[in-house]
Amino acid sequence: MLDLYSCNTPNGQKVHIFLEEAQLEYEIRWVDITKGDQFEPAFLKVSPNNKIPAIVDFDGPDGQSISVFESGAILIYLADKTGKFLPTAQRARTEVMEWLMFQMANVGPMLGQAHHFRAYCPERVPYAIERYTKEAARIYRVLDDRLAEREFVADEYSIADMAIFPWIRLHERQGQNLEDHLNLSRWFNAIAQRPAVARDMEWLEAVVDKIDDEMWDNMWGDKQYEKH
Repeated sequence: MLDLYSCNTPNGQKVHIFLEEAQLEYEIRWVDITKGDQFEPAFLKVSPNNKIPAIVDFDGPDGQSISVFESGAILIYLADKTGKFLPTAQRARTEVMEWLMFQMANVGPMLGQAHHFRAYCPERVPYAIERYTKEAARIYRVLDDRLAEREFVADEYSIADMAIFPWIRLHERQGQNLEDHLNLSRWFNAIAQRPAVARDMEWLEAVVDKIDDEMWDNMWGDKQYEKH
């Protein structure tokens, strides 16, 4: 049994996808980042960086409870625990890890910035919008090229696909058109139709459109820099 601390963001969704794909028993502990739940002492014990997702596995190593934060680390932990969606052969495992790290270092940060400056920033910052929209387009091209002759980003469906998919679903908010990337579009639609991914997609896909001062402060403002 696991507890999943999460909310409706791409980083939260990637772990939800794994848990559904692996058919693991879990309970969602909703963390409302718009209201500042991420700064509560109980959550900080699980995720000291005050970010979702995080998990508590009550049947961890040696039968002892363990908490894990950072979405990439969680995916690796769960894959190793279950023996699913991460090959054990070194060459194949390395390939999956490459693309998982590509997501962690490039897809998430750059597409997230494009989304932020295009959708949420209270003032228009043309340089930031242009920079991150162009970088998003470059990343989309990298993925499109990778998927030109393969079904998944590695040889088989893996945690790398799970990590990348939730960020691509926000393509319109990143200023990207999937029709310009036909290989990526084919991959995206195939992943979206997987039963484990489609399950509960409605609430996982919800995005916040209206940001008030309190929500801004909790997600991007001075609240982030206070000692908790």
